[in-house]
Formats: sequence, C-alpha cells, structure tokens
Amino acid sequence: MKMKHYANEQFPHLIHGGDYNPEQWIDTPSVWDEDMRLMKLANCNEMTVGIFAWSALEPQEGKYDFSFLDETIDRVYQNGGRIMLATPSGARPHWMADKYPEVLRVDGKGQRMHFSARHNHCFTSPVYREKVREINTLLAKRYGNHPAVIAWHISNEYGGECYCPLCQNAFRDFLRRKYEGDIGKLNRAYWTSFWSHTYDSFDQIEAPSELGERSIHGLNLDWKRFVTAQTVDFIKNEIAPIKEICPSVPVTTNMMYAFDGLNYNKLGEVLDIASWDSYPEWHSGDQEKTAQNNAFWHDFFRTLKGRPFLMMESTPSLVNWKEINKPKRPGMDLLASVQAIAHGSDSVQYFQWRKSRGSVEKFHGAVVDHVGTEHTRVFQAVKRMGEILGQIDEIAGCDVSAEVAILYDWENMWALDDSQAFAKNKKYTETCYGYHKALWKRGINCDIIGTDADLSKYKLVIAPMLYLTSEATIDKLTTYVAAGGTLYATYMLGMVDENDLCYLGGFPAGNLREVFGIWNEEIDTLFPEETGEVVMGGKTYPTVDYSEIIHAEGATVLATYGKEFYAGMPAFTSHVYGKGKAYYQAFRDTGLFQDEVLETLSNQLGLQRSIPSPAGGLPYGVTAHTRTDGQTVYLFVENYSDNPVGNIELGAEMTDMLTGERRTACSLPRYGFAIFKSQDKS
Repeated sequence: MKMKHYANEQFPHLIHGGDYNPEQWIDTPSVWDEDMRLMKLANCNEMTVGIFAWSALEPQEGKYDFSFLDETIDRVYQNGGRIMLATPSGARPHWMADKYPEVLRVDGKGQRMHFSARHNHCFTSPVYREKVREINTLLAKRYGNHPAVIAWHISNEYGGECYCPLCQNAFRDFLRRKYEGDIGKLNRAYWTSFWSHTYDSFDQIEAPSELGERSIHGLNLDWKRFVTAQTVDFIKNEIAPIKEICPSVPVTTNMMYAFDGLNYNKLGEVLDIASWDSYPEWHSGDQEKTAQNNAFWHDFFRTLKGRPFLMMESTPSLVNWKEINKPKRPGMDLLASVQAIAHGSDSVQYFQWRKSRGSVEKFHGAVVDHVGTEHTRVFQAVKRMGEILGQIDEIAGCDVSAEVAILYDWENMWALDDSQAFAKNKKYTETCYGYHKALWKRGINCDIIGTDADLSKYKLVIAPMLYLTSEATIDKLTTYVAAGGTLYATYMLGMVDENDLCYLGGFPAGNLREVFGIWNEEIDTLFPEETGEVVMGGKTYPTVDYSEIIHAEGATVLATYGKEFYAGMPAFTSHVYGKGKAYYQAFRDTGLFQDEVLETLSNQLGLQRSIPSPAGGLPYGVTAHTRTDGQTVYLFVENYSDNPVGNIELGAEMTDMLTGERRTACSLPRYGFAIFKSQDKS
C-alpha cells in the first residue's frame, strides 16, 4: 500500500480557503467578525494570511505590530480553520525603499525604479536579504509552533530581473564559477569570435539588455540561468530562518501558469510542496482546449515534487487583469475546482476571500463581494464546493500514477525562443500541449517532467522539439531506450548543446542518431498559409510549419511526405535500439497524425486508461483521471463542453462519492462532473 502524502500530517484533509487580507480592514473590525461567520458558512477550513502585510507588521523600521495577525490566526483557529502563513517579501514597505534605495530594481536601461507596485526589489541586495531574514525570523518565532499554522507561503509569484551593479557583479561571479575562472573557456562556449565579440576578462561581461549585448546566445541563456539561480538563492535565504525554528512545517511558494521567466524545476528543488495559481480563460472559445492546457500545468506541478500539490489561487468568478474579464458560468466554478483535485491537488483556494475596496484588485473576483453577504451566486458555489470537498475528503494525500511522461524543459524553451531560425514563434509550449491533449482526451494520466527526471518508471516518454540537448540528456535518453523504454521525439531534436552551440556531425546529435536510426539533413519552414502532406497507411495528413528532410539510417519508415521536392522521403520512423524503440516525427501536424499515433502506441504499450475510450478518444470536452492510495482508486469524470453527455462507461461498477449510488456508467450535464471510488481491494 502506498503512503499518503498530506500537505501537513497534522491536518490530513483537503484544504478549502484562500487569500485573506485582514490588514485592509483594521479600521472596521466588524468586518473581521463577519468574516469568521462567513468562513464557516462557506465551509472553508483554511486562510492564507500575511502575503502583502509588511507595512502593517513593521510600519517603521524596527517597530513591529503583530496585533492584527495575532487576532486573525487565533480567530481562524478557534473557528476550526488553519493558516498558511506568508512571508511578506513580495511587497516591501515605503520606508525601506526611502532609506535603502539599493533594494529597488534597476531596469535594462540602467534606470533605478521608483517605489511602486510589487516585486520591485533586488534579489541580490544584502540589505533586502537581511530585512527579509529579520521579519521571517520574527514571524517564525511568534507563529511557527502555533497549532493553526500548517504551511509557510514564501513570498508571492516570484519573477523579474534586476540589472543593478550588485546583480551585474553577482552574474560575473556566477560565470566565473561555471567556467572555472577561465575566460577562454567562456569565449569558446559562447563562440565570441563571431562578430569579434571576444571577452578579455569576466569584468567586461554585462547582462544582455536592450542597451547592450543580445547577439550571444550562450550569454542570453546563462543570464536566464543566473536569474533562476539568484531567485532560488533568495528563496533559500527566506526559508532558512523558518526551517531553523519550525523545521517540521512545510514551505511552498505560488508559481504561475506558463511562466517563462524562471525554471520552475529549479525552484521545486528547495520547496516541500509545489503550489500554483490557476487562472485559465474559460468561455473564451474552445472550452476543451482551455481545460486541457490548464490540466497540463496541474500535471506539471504535481510532477514537480512527485506528490499532491496545492492550487494556491483560483478565482471563484472572474479576474480583473485580462483583456476580457468574463465570470465563470454556473457549473464551471465547481468543475474547474474539481479539475485541480482530479490532477492531484489537495486544495481549492481562492484569490481572494473578500474584495478589496480600492486599488488595482478591487474588481477581482472574491468569495465575498462588495455587498458583504452570503446572498450571491458565487458565495453559494464556494459553499457547495466546500460541501463536495468534505464528501471526498478521504482523497487527500492520494497520488496520481502515470505510465507516460512529456519532457518539458525551460532551458530548451529559452534557447528555442532565442534562436534566429525556422520561424519567429516556435510554439514550443503549444506543441507540448498538443501531445498532452491526445492523452487527456483518452483519460490517460500523464506526468510533465524535466531533463533531470528519472525516466525508467515510464512506458512512454514524449520529447517534443528537444532542440537543446546536453550530452547528459543524450546519454539519459539513450539509456532509457536501450533498457526497453519507448521514446517518441520530434523535429529539431538534438541540434545544440547546453551552451546553445550547434552540434557537429549531423542531427540529431551523438548517440541519438543511432537511437533513432535517422539523419536530419535540413528543415523546410512553411509559411502560415502553406500546408504540406504526409502519407501513412494510405491515408493523407496535413502538415504545418515544419518539415524536416531526413534520411533513414536503419529506421523503419512508417510515413512519407506527399508533396514538395522531398515527396516520398521519410516523415515518420521507428527504430529498435537495444530492448526499446524510438519513434521520430519529422514534421509538425495539425494534431490528427499525432493523435492517431498515440492511440496506437497507448494500445501497444497497454497504457492504463481511467475509463474505456473509443479510438478517437472520449466525446468532445470529456476526460477522466484517477488518484489512488494503493488500494482504492478514485475516478473523476469531467465534461467541459457546453452540452450534456450521456452514457459514459466507467469500465467497472463503482460508488458515486456524491450520491452513494453504485454505477457502471454516468451521464454529465454541461460543465458536469462525477467522482467515484472503487471497491477496496483489502
């Protein structure tokens, strides 16, 4: 039997709550009284507090006032709730910027930013690091052992860059360490003889910016690595005093949807639990696409720590920062929350609990609207969600078991985006979504992994557009296939190394050429209005964007091009290598081809489906996913379409956790869902 992984062993439950900002209502304590009543009414068992409360906690340097936080934590606990306590570093107080201007960031043009907004602070600044350590130490000493506190929420949505002298020097030190103090080694890695951009010393190096060097791809890539490394180091500084004082309380920080500014795989290394803020654009067109793309990120954050994650923020209704801010339609509010649980979240948390009266988020959705009562559609939906979480509370801590993984790599994305080749928009993330979709629509659980992950546990690994492929990654992929794994890769595989230098000797690089049994001679980039053709088994499929001209060097040709000067040449191949097999797709298709290939592969490999699905997948908008504790399987069936769907076969008789009925099939209304459990096998 698998062990469950709870967010906190002292609170083994699904979490229902959200961001609470009582400091905004210090002058109206009656609001606090009403909040306690409404929290219980909404079936909330948690509140996240203190995220942007620094000026309330330390109104003047060295002068502290914890009274509002004392009262909030005690009252939430007395009402049966728990606290995720935030560190306040996401927005420092005005007095700090006035007295210590070095804490403010410098932009790429060398201008010191004024006190404004949030996240306007330098991660390198010793002053800022010390101030953060001081306030975090005080918070940990005061609340670290409070029975209400079940987790630490470190800062908020890390991101951004700083070009100040402190950061420039830290970047140079980062490079000195990486290149062992050898400027010649750096020059070779960066290929600086191009355009005569050779560096004479590390002191000459500046971060790439709009006023400086931007043509050296190795430099650009190392800068992004540095920004991640410096952010991670700052997070370690934040966490250190907390772990010194209350080591058993887990730490997390809320990450973001498709954020390209930081390598989240690196952030995951210093966190106990992964959490993220989920804000998809529901009702914006293709509902299935929205659901599937959001599911991709749920799967990523679950995989990041190999255990249940937390959905730290979601809106119960709408947001206020998109071009069009549409409320969730009735039913979607619940379905979107259930989606998170289905993919491995142990929480449904909202931003925000109560709408602010002023400033930029006053019209952002909240559980409690400006009317201030429970008599709203949104509040009643949140209340119902709390009831549902109570009914399925035994799912807390359960894992998601996946036999297939998609390799999604930040450094590869950075290198692709920086590459002046092929097309301006490489569509890397969108391409990864496409392969995930083929699994999602068949109810096949999927992990989203980085290049450092262990591949051995997967029957199938999909590697779309793995352009940047280090020698270590090449060795890992080679070993995986040789040991019996099935690898499905695409065009642009193995073209540059970790320094963004092109491999010599033909693509894909090194052993990959032998693993796949092909040689990629060149690539044809199609204009947006162009389409190509691929023929497999007498059927023709459209292609778009890219067509590699490859040669089979031992591979079996499964599909060929149907037009252009490379008509009749290989387009899709398979190759036995060691005990495994490697498939290579040399073109981008519209989704039809890869969908059929993954149908075939999933059948050949016997990939577990959550429920039976026909060859083309489940009906539009319908998906299914499972979680398990090793004995009991919990099945989620969801309908994201605007139409009801009937007679969905479950594959076995199961218990409906919301009604208690035994069923072998279910019907779902528009935006409907059902949650089942299997018979215990014990």
